Amino acid sequence: MDMDKKTVTEKAALHLQELCDVIGERRVGGIGNREATAYVEKVLRELCWETETSPLQVIDWQSEGATLTCQGHEFTVFSSPYSLGCDVSGELVAIDRVEQLKKTNFRDKILLLHGEITAEQIAPKNFPFWNPEEHQQLISQLENGSPKALICATGHNAAIAGGAYPFPLFEDGDFHIPSVYMKDSEGVKLLSCVGKTVALASHARRIPETAYHVIGRNSSRKEGRIVISAHIDTKIGTPGALDNGTGVTVLLLLAALMRVHSDYPPLELVFFNGEDYYGAPGQICYLEQNEGRLGDIRLNINIDGAGYKEGLSCFSPFNLSDDLSAMLQEVFAENTGLVEGLPWFQGDHSIFLQNGCPAIAVSSQWFIEHMESQEITHTPKDNLSVINYERVAECALGIVAFIEKIAGIS
Repeated sequence: MDMDKKTVTEKAALHLQELCDVIGERRVGGIGNREATAYVEKVLRELCWETETSPLQVIDWQSEGATLTCQGHEFTVFSSPYSLGCDVSGELVAIDRVEQLKKTNFRDKILLLHGEITAEQIAPKNFPFWNPEEHQQLISQLENGSPKALICATGHNAAIAGGAYPFPLFEDGDFHIPSVYMKDSEGVKLLSCVGKTVALASHARRIPETAYHVIGRNSSRKEGRIVISAHIDTKIGTPGALDNGTGVTVLLLLAALMRVHSDYPPLELVFFNGEDYYGAPGQICYLEQNEGRLGDIRLNINIDGAGYKEGLSCFSPFNLSDDLSAMLQEVFAENTGLVEGLPWFQGDHSIFLQNGCPAIAVSSQWFIEHMESQEITHTPKDNLSVINYERVAECALGIVAFIEKIAGIS
């Protein structure tokens, strides 16, 4: 379908308004997530793409808040996403370094984690793609120590936890010690209660649910296919415009721009469901469905964090062949809104790289360069006010130009 940049930009705005304003938060297991997957499936079918939808058994999570008191004084705390709820009281014990875990008895006590030990978000215990040994040891020592509950005082950790302050140290439906989190400054105040009895209630619950993983294809042929991906889910409490409504929108624009040309290579549009969820169910589903056949993939192009209002859009290549690299450089030369970006690995392109597939990560230059200091993603600030629709359109048109070079379409 021939569309000029103005028309593509207008369509980008319409998709983003539907995803981020009408639907809003798209946490895995939530109604918004199901509405979003239904929306993209509907658009794909209307554009005559073959669609495949796979059910995913997941956990939804809801909280009605949390309270913490000590001798009549109240402290502000938040239920950790996907944590079990609790209503407990006990002696408060504090630990600020990993080495103290083995030396401290916190069985049946309420444990405050603060300082060095809470510097970065802990990977979920069963997360398959990134799982540092020190994180797993921490989880194991906490489980063996059997506290009644955890209170986690945290600061900023933008590279892993996004812009949230405070950030939840644990965001893990497979970790069964109830936990809450608070600002690091509130944790300093709470230290005065160490050795005293505190009362903690977290009104949270886990709810078994079904989510869906959607794929669109222009061909039944899988050998030599190009997989273009974006995750459709968000963190809890954010409309997820930059992370990752823009990525989903680029895929929907591509579905319209590339639906009719018979000379395109086999294309797969993959709407991963679970990149911002503790279990990555959509990614695991895709890998299981393609076990032993990932070598059929010629290239992955993953879009995450595209379309930020400041700066240009960037394509970060990984392990491209010489001919693909040359074609990508031609795209940069012909599209002044696109530049080569810094390498980054916190996206779904990483699962293709781990399986030997070359990849391109499409994002925003400003976002990649400020990933460790930005305060937008995973917060309510990640809304349409931070998006440049024209940049989103440029990403889609740049990907089309690249794929047409691969296909030899003039």
